[in-house]
Amino acid sequence: MAKGEITINELRCKGCGICAHVCARGVLRWPSDKLTPNGYLLPAFVAMDRCNACQVCGWMCPDHAIEVYRFAEAAASKR
Repeated sequence: MAKGEITINELRCKGCGICAHVCARGVLRWPSDKLTPNGYLLPAFVAMDRCNACQVCGWMCPDHAIEVYRFAEAAASKR
């Protein structure tokens, strides 16, 4: 199960592919066949189930186009 969610602001992304290069878990692949409104190639999400929300892709994005959201884990019920 994915521990996070990645969103890419397509208006900011310039298709450099750094996010896919630095993802140690292979969550992102670059290039995809999808273009931004400005004509740049977007990365593709290929394995979101492996995302651990480490945020490296967001930190390395030179255009600040990536947001990483970490899912909160449900608290174990006490009985």
